[in-house]
Amino acid sequence: MSDFAIATSSAPISPQVPIHTVGVLGGGQLAWMLNQAAPSLDLNLVFQTPNVSDSALQSVADLDQQAILAPITDAAATAQLAQQCQVITFENEFVDLDALGKLAAQGVCFRPSLTSLTPLLDKYEQRSFFASLGIAVPQFAPLTSDSLPPSFEFPVVVKARRNGYDGQGTFICHTSADLAQCWQQAKQDPSVLMVEAYVPFQRELAVMAARSTTGEISLFPAVETHQQDQVCHWAIAPVQLSPQTQAQMDQIASQILRHLDMVGIVGIELFQTADDQVWVNEIAPRTHNSGHLTINACATSQFEQHLRAISGQPLGPTHLTSAAVMVNLLGFETSHNDYLQKRQAIAALPQTFVHWYGKTESRPGRKLGHATMLLSSDDPVRAVEMAHKIEALWYGG
Repeated sequence: MSDFAIATSSAPISPQVPIHTVGVLGGGQLAWMLNQAAPSLDLNLVFQTPNVSDSALQSVADLDQQAILAPITDAAATAQLAQQCQVITFENEFVDLDALGKLAAQGVCFRPSLTSLTPLLDKYEQRSFFASLGIAVPQFAPLTSDSLPPSFEFPVVVKARRNGYDGQGTFICHTSADLAQCWQQAKQDPSVLMVEAYVPFQRELAVMAARSTTGEISLFPAVETHQQDQVCHWAIAPVQLSPQTQAQMDQIASQILRHLDMVGIVGIELFQTADDQVWVNEIAPRTHNSGHLTINACATSQFEQHLRAISGQPLGPTHLTSAAVMVNLLGFETSHNDYLQKRQAIAALPQTFVHWYGKTESRPGRKLGHATMLLSSDDPVRAVEMAHKIEALWYGG
């Protein structure tokens, strides 16, 4: 697939200020991979994260210069971070917009802006935003009791409106008993949960899309993802799409970025139905797991592209340089183990690259790393076979 780029007619979003240091709220694996991409762009990153053991700090040479050890919701620490950089970006969306808004009013530059983030952090509000743009989404509603709202039928998907990730806070309910259990877990707080119709999708797709400070939009090639228990296990690219589906995805991504006035990268998760329609599932206003294969398989990685966008540099080319499959290396036990032998066995496979996040504790479902295998053909059957081969080495024994 060739690059897809749009130069919008809008004026530059903000005056260009030379940026050489970027503050990052968060210190997990996404921040770690941002740090790997920074040197080639002559950028320095400073992280606000609570623990010295967090992934992003594993490759930091000088903690005093590159780390502020504090929770990402600590606005006083963020004010300190702002003194060390020209722009602040986000590793995740678990932030306090009200507290950060006071800093923005004082001139602190956030990219993406807090205005861009506002309709996205609550999943019900995110759905409402998409619907206001005429973008196809599943039927949705707040969940205000342990009974389905009118016009809903089982099965349904129940989601935590805030702070859900890696499958946490997402439940597929097939019966009234399932729904009652979700409601009880939420302690009957109607502000916590939303419900949406289950989409009988044919496959799940995702696309990473970036917008620069000048309004340029660039899309990465779509990937197909495989979810198990609402957690992504692997992603493959390229994906064979009809011209109609490709056009739908291009239009959706561009429309979202423009209406949000977004600066930076977003990950858009979509459902493709049997009649070749595309429905938006969710959007993550940051780098995203579905884009990890771009590190090894695209001309520019999603992490470099995000840094380019927020630092005012031109966006890079996004085309695939190789077909690829990315497999998440998920925790399968509670232990302290670096799984070196398993990692070495996977890395010994042809054209395979293991990215290990340096986490000191494993627990079931936790993302400990990922492996990307470059493939000699774009045969999706072969890609799935290689995903299973990597998983057998990781989970086997």
